[in-house]
Amino acid sequence: MQDTESINDLAAALQQPSDLSFELPDPNDEQILESDFLEQLDVAWQVCDRFDLQTEIWRGRILRSIRDREKKGGDGRGTGFLKWLKEREISKSQAYGWIQLANSADTLIDDGKLAPESVSNFSKRAFVETAKSSPEVQQMVSEAAQKGDRITRREVRQLSDEWTAMSSDLLPEEVRAKAADNSLPPRYIAPLVKEMEKLPEMHQKVLQKEIAANPDVDTLKQATSEARQLAKYLQSAAQVQALIKEEVDIETALEEAQRIGCLSIAADLVNQASQIEQTIGKLYMTWKRIGNLADRLYVDTGASTPHLRSLLTCIEPLGGEIMELQLSGATEHTVRLQIQETS
Repeated sequence: MQDTESINDLAAALQQPSDLSFELPDPNDEQILESDFLEQLDVAWQVCDRFDLQTEIWRGRILRSIRDREKKGGDGRGTGFLKWLKEREISKSQAYGWIQLANSADTLIDDGKLAPESVSNFSKRAFVETAKSSPEVQQMVSEAAQKGDRITRREVRQLSDEWTAMSSDLLPEEVRAKAADNSLPPRYIAPLVKEMEKLPEMHQKVLQKEIAANPDVDTLKQATSEARQLAKYLQSAAQVQALIKEEVDIETALEEAQRIGCLSIAADLVNQASQIEQTIGKLYMTWKRIGNLADRLYVDTGASTPHLRSLLTCIEPLGGEIMELQLSGATEHTVRLQIQETS
């Protein structure tokens, strides 16, 4: 009986008139000031945005219920869920985007960080961004929303940057003090913290010493760039087989590169080495694939398929032991590659 009443309630809700009923300013009315015209449209847009957010949160909850039901009683492959999406012309990425939105809503509301009636003050992207933020940032954003402030992704990121600048243990006291009195903009501090988090403690200390000595915007920018290069260097070096095989002391080499001022060159070199090793691996797998496909096609071709046999004749050498390719540019070069398999 209760299920029937719920269905009837939902059916009645479909008969309710839409809240999206307002007049837009006439674009041909020259009596309307440009500022007033844009303001009216902005208000209308915000109404649509709020309406969309609430609608998509519920779409996400519906889709989550279907997905979870399928996990419990379906075939284990999500066939019923995918069929449901297909019938309504919903892509998987769109569906999981809505589910993420519903999860964000439930996290913020169920944890008591946000009153349900404040949801309409968020843009969709701001809502997801808030759910990903630290509890402290969530609290600040929720308080602003409950006061009636319009919350966009930009405001959430700004608050997140401010909190990072004020609270991160990776920043020396000199930088946190300048962030507190607004003499150092948080937008320059947050990226530095994010890059420093990727580094070992010894490299963090070097950067901390640099920015403590000169806590200004230029030093922060330079330190951020340096931290990014260090992280790239360390990540790439861990993947380069040539370095692992020879047991190169990566940390000492990195310190030497820093000392002589060629960190960016060393980082780029190691990154390129990582890329070329990955490219060689991909080249080998593609080369094997071409050889196998050429062998299969050769069996099916003959006098009745001269053009197909011609295509095969042209491509087949790329699966051979020696490959040749002409590179065009200011001057033409021929590149010859030989692949030898060893066990």
